[in-house]
Amino acid sequence: MFRPVEIPLWLLVLILLFAAVTFASHFLFPSVRWFFRKRMERAVARLNTRLARPIEPFKLARRHDMIQRLIYDPLVAQAVVEHAKSHGVPENVAFELAGDYAREIVPSFSATAYFTFGTRAAQWLSRALYRIRLGAFDRSAIDAIDPDAAVVFVMNHRSNMDYVLVTWLAARTSALSYAVGEWARIWPLTPLIRMMGAYFIRRRDRGALYRRVLQRYVQMATAGGVTQAIFPEGGLSLDGRLASAKTGLLGHIVEDFGSHPRDVIFVPVALNYDRVLEDRVLIGAARAGNRRFRVPPSRLVRVVLGHLLRQLTGRFKGFGTASVGFGRPVSLAEFLGDRQPTPQDTARLAREMMARIEAVMPVLPVPLVAGILLDAAPLPPGRIEIRVAARLAMLQARGIALPRRDAARVTADALELLGQRGLLVEEAGGLRPAPGAETVLGFYAASIAHHFEPTALAGPVSQPPEGR
Repeated sequence: MFRPVEIPLWLLVLILLFAAVTFASHFLFPSVRWFFRKRMERAVARLNTRLARPIEPFKLARRHDMIQRLIYDPLVAQAVVEHAKSHGVPENVAFELAGDYAREIVPSFSATAYFTFGTRAAQWLSRALYRIRLGAFDRSAIDAIDPDAAVVFVMNHRSNMDYVLVTWLAARTSALSYAVGEWARIWPLTPLIRMMGAYFIRRRDRGALYRRVLQRYVQMATAGGVTQAIFPEGGLSLDGRLASAKTGLLGHIVEDFGSHPRDVIFVPVALNYDRVLEDRVLIGAARAGNRRFRVPPSRLVRVVLGHLLRQLTGRFKGFGTASVGFGRPVSLAEFLGDRQPTPQDTARLAREMMARIEAVMPVLPVPLVAGILLDAAPLPPGRIEIRVAARLAMLQARGIALPRRDAARVTADALELLGQRGLLVEEAGGLRPAPGAETVLGFYAASIAHHFEPTALAGPVSQPPEGR
C-alpha cells in the first residue's frame, strides 16, 4: 500500500491539475464568490440610500438564476412544447434553444460597473462632445411618481448617444435597463453592455419561441420594479422626424398589467442634438431605402483619429447643444381604468406617448436655423436673426421650452456650427445651403418641424413644460 509507484511526469501534472480544479470549484470559488457578493450587497445598500429609486432585487439576481427562472416559466415551457410540435423536433432540443435565447437576452448587471465606470464615462463623453441642457421638465410630476411603481422611460431615438446621455442624466435616480439592438453584439461591447444592465433584442429572425422568451423577460423585469428605457420607434430616425411607434415592448408590458401589484409609469423623453454623430450614415440609409448602417472601419478610424487630433490641438469646440426634455408621466392604472388591457389600448398608449414626446421636443439652434434657411434663402445673418426671434416668440407663447440664449446668440451658434461643416455658402444676397447640403439641413429641421405645423399652432400644447 505504501510502496512507491512510478508514473509519467505528464500524468502527475494532469492529476495535480485536476486536483487543483476540484479544490477551487468546491472550496475556493464559492468562498470567493460569497466574499465579493457580500461586499457588493453592502455597496448596493449604501448606493440605494442616494438613489431616488433604489435598485430592485430582481436586477441584482445572479444571471444564472434569472436564466433558469426564465426558461422554466410556464408560458415559456408551453412555447417550447408548441415549437417542438410545429418544427418536428424533440422537446429537449426546443428547450435548449429557449435556453440559448434566454442567455442571449438576460443581462449580467454590475452596480459597480454601472455607477463607477459607466455613469462617469457617460458624463465625460457627453460633456466632451456637447453642451448639455435640460429642456422641459416638470419636477413636481416626476417627484409624485409612486416609489413602488415600475418606471419606463419612453424615448425617441436620434443617435446612439441617446444611451450615453440618458444614462448619465438618470444616474441620480436609478439604474436604467435598455433594450439594445444586434449592432452591439460584438466584442468587447457585449460584456460591457450586459454589465450595464442592458439586454439584447433581435430585429430579425424572431420566431414564436424567441418572442415568448423576450416577452416573459420584459414582463418579469417590470413586475420586479426594474426601471427601463425603451425606444418605441424601433430604431434610429432616418429623416429626423419621429417615426410611428412600434408596440412590441410596450405591448408586452401592457398585456401583463394586472398580474402583479405594481403600477407602471411611462415617462416620455425627447432628445435632440445640434449635431447627430451618425447623420450622414442615417441619411444614406434613408436614401438607399434600408436600415443597414455599414461604416467602413477605415473611415471610422479616420474620424476618431481626426477628432482626437482636434481635441489635442485645442481646435475642437464641441458639437453644439444636446438637450433632453421630459413630458408628463402616464400611469397605466389610470390609463386603463377598470378595463382589461387589449391590443387597442397598447396602440392608443403608443400614440399618446409619441404625442407627448413631440410636445417636449427641445428646440435647438441648428434645427431652428436650418428650417429658416430651407424656407427662404439666401438670407443675410441679420435677417436670419429676425426670423429666429419671431419663431422663438411664437414658441414661447405656446409654452415650449426654448434655448436659454437670445435670438442673436442662437443664430450665431447655429451659423458657426453649420459653417464649420461646410453646409453654407455666402453669396451677394446672404447665406444659403451649400450644394447638396439641403438633405442634411432637412434632417435637422425635421426634428422640430411639428412645432410649426398648422395643427400645432392652432392652440397651446397639452402640457406647458417648465424650461430650465
